[in-house]
Amino acid sequence: MSFIVNYEFSDEENSHFLRQILQFISTHKITPTPINYALSYEYVSGSNKKLIAAINSLIKDQKNIDNEIATKLYNKFIYDVSYESFDKVNQSLESLINNTRDSVAATSQKASDAGEVFAEQAVSIASVKNTDDLKKVMSEIVTEAKGLADVSKTLKTELDSANQEMELLRTELVKARKLASTDALTGLFNRGTFDKMLDRLVDQNASSEACLTMLDLDHFKQVNDTYGHLIGDSVLKFTAKLLKKYAEPQHYVVRYGGEELAIIMPDTSLKQASEIAENIRASLESSRLKKKNSSESIGKITVSIGISKLKQNDTKEDFIMRADTAKYKAKESGRNRVMTETVD
Repeated sequence: MSFIVNYEFSDEENSHFLRQILQFISTHKITPTPINYALSYEYVSGSNKKLIAAINSLIKDQKNIDNEIATKLYNKFIYDVSYESFDKVNQSLESLINNTRDSVAATSQKASDAGEVFAEQAVSIASVKNTDDLKKVMSEIVTEAKGLADVSKTLKTELDSANQEMELLRTELVKARKLASTDALTGLFNRGTFDKMLDRLVDQNASSEACLTMLDLDHFKQVNDTYGHLIGDSVLKFTAKLLKKYAEPQHYVVRYGGEELAIIMPDTSLKQASEIAENIRASLESSRLKKKNSSESIGKITVSIGISKLKQNDTKEDFIMRADTAKYKAKESGRNRVMTETVD
């Protein structure tokens, strides 16, 4: 049993899909963004029947699949599927609990009935007057005990099965939670999780320090235009690993959108946040990324970083805006640098 979509296509099939995707994107003049690539993959591979029907309807009506429509399709037919899986897990758990409860109730009733029979037979034994009567009473006790043993054995089998089912459901729930909270390409937390975690941090607004770091890869469009989106995806994944490497355990590393990344930093001073950001910047700048299976360099990749510190009575929007402003100052100052907000 699985509620998560599994792609079990071979390398050869995926190579074939890639050719179809490129043709599909070109034919329908679709911008080759990661979201549009995901939509195209599910469309050409036949993995998502509802999505295929929706896209076919748009094509039939001669409607362009622009970025706004693509995002709606992605949210409805790919992203939201993970949330539907929670409902399925909950329904399965409810059914499992109900069935187990009924089995336990039936066994309990059988045990109660057997107890009454044993009590009656105990009285009978006390008043028995000959061997034949004793044999009859003992036979009835043995039959009742055998019936109780059979019911108990059945209950054990059902409970063992229920335990296995619970383990499967637990595994599926973990998968569903991960799918719902992470970005498929980078493995980082997604924008939805970013909003939830930042809301929580701002609402708590504890006495301990907290920071928000916003990062934007420099000239990323040029990387995509020169080397293709698959290389661009590899750069994003490499950068995501750097962020995970330098982030503290209490931090939340996020793909904010496109080539924009973020780190929510509870229990972190502005000085500490700056040191972490500088480590990320310097490490990425010194990396010399090459095309897979080739010695061809894709040039120096750099990142511009802005940091804000959580203030008393901050809204989420205030917190983000100051980090974003600092990030744009880093870009305006020549890129490939870390800027912190101006602290009063």
